[in-house]
Amino acid sequence: MKKKIGISYTKTSFESYWNWITKEDMRDDLELVLLSFEKNNTEDIYKCHGFILTGGVDVHPGFYNGKPVYNNSPATFQPERDAFEEKIYRYSQERKLPVLGVCRGMQLINVLEGGKLIQDLDNGNERHKKEASDKEHNIVAENGTLLYKIVNSHNGRVNSAHHQAIDPNAIGENLAINAYDDDNEKIIEGLEFKNKSGKAFMLCVQWHPERMKNKEENPFSENIKQQFLTAVRNNA
Repeated sequence: MKKKIGISYTKTSFESYWNWITKEDMRDDLELVLLSFEKNNTEDIYKCHGFILTGGVDVHPGFYNGKPVYNNSPATFQPERDAFEEKIYRYSQERKLPVLGVCRGMQLINVLEGGKLIQDLDNGNERHKKEASDKEHNIVAENGTLLYKIVNSHNGRVNSAHHQAIDPNAIGENLAINAYDDDNEKIIEGLEFKNKSGKAFMLCVQWHPERMKNKEENPFSENIKQQFLTAVRNNA
């Protein structure tokens, strides 16, 4: 039986996530499942063996007692998406299934673990917020972290398309920083579990590995993808 990877639906470049995992990657033992808050196909969550939580519109501030009005807030939120993806994450932790959180996905996981967000980076938007295309900048991976072991590098160049960030003073329960912006240590670029005992693979990144330039050669995309797929395959 093939193992299923659930990818949460986003209205923002969803095809980039779907196409990131190629037929060669899936070989003959993996398949992809679309998990859509619009369809509310909750039953498909329970058929999956691993999950990718994608980027997209800001998490509703009500999830973390944020300010209801702030700079660069979206015209409309998607609280039904927040609730649907909370089901995905809670199920993954209950069943100890691998999870990869990308951009908004990382922010949602931090919130679900009791953390908070910087609601707008303000001046930092010049370096991080997408305009006509993704921004690019360097990051630093923390020694000894899961991320560092995966990419086997202390420094990397990644893309950037966000105006919010993890609040460094309100990191979620049992979460640890694994990367930060090389120009500003207060801007967190990645999270993982601090205590991994009894936990499945869980990695969060603020960048977009699914649509990086030269992603096949960049370990901050390719190595992460392959390690996630290995974790799904090896999970009991």
